[in-house]
Amino acid sequence: MTEIRHIVFDIGKVLVHYDPDLPFSRLIPDEVERKWFFDNVCTSAWNIEQDRGRTWEEAEAELLAIHPDHAENIRNFRRHWHEMVPHAYDDSVALMEQLIDAGNDVTLLTNWAADTFTEARARFRFLEKPRGITVSGEIGVIKPERAIFDHHARAFDLEPAATIFIDDSQKNVDGAKAVGWQAVLFTGADPLEADLRRLGVAF
Repeated sequence: MTEIRHIVFDIGKVLVHYDPDLPFSRLIPDEVERKWFFDNVCTSAWNIEQDRGRTWEEAEAELLAIHPDHAENIRNFRRHWHEMVPHAYDDSVALMEQLIDAGNDVTLLTNWAADTFTEARARFRFLEKPRGITVSGEIGVIKPERAIFDHHARAFDLEPAATIFIDDSQKNVDGAKAVGWQAVLFTGADPLEADLRRLGVAF
C-alpha cells in the first residue's frame, strides 16, 4: 500500500454535527408526521440537489408547486438550517488539528450547499486550518461521483494512491476507492486515530 501523503476529511457528521430533526422536532412535534414530511416533501434526494448547486429559491419553488399545503415547513428547512448544525465534534477537530500540526497535508471535501457553507465557514473557524476545501455546491458535482474526487485531486495536486479519505458514508468511501484513493469509514475520532496509525500516518 502506498505511503499516505495526503489526508482528506469530509465535514458533515465527521467534523460538524448535522441533524434536520433538531429544528423539526419542534416545528413538527408528531414523530409520524415529521417522518412523512422528510420521506415525501423535504427528502434527502431533494436536499442533495442544493449540495449539487441548485439554489434554495429553485428548490423551494419546486416543492411549493407540488406541496402548497406544506409551504411554511418547506421554507423552514432553509430558514432554520443553522439549528441543524449546532456544534463541531471537538475530538475529531482536535485530531485534524493534531495531524496538521504534525506537518501532514490536510484538505477538506464536502457535499454542502454553497450559501450555507459560507455560513458554516464563518461559524466554525477551524475550517480555515486545512490547506483548502472543495465544496460540492460551488463546483456542481457531489460525492460519490468520480468528477468531484478528480477535481479535488487536481485542485490540490494529490496523488490518488497516496491519499486517504475519511467519510461517514460508505458509498462515498467506496467512491473514493473507485478512483484509486485509500479511504476509511468514519465511526468516531478514536477509531479514526487507530486507522490512521495503522496506516502509518505520523502524528
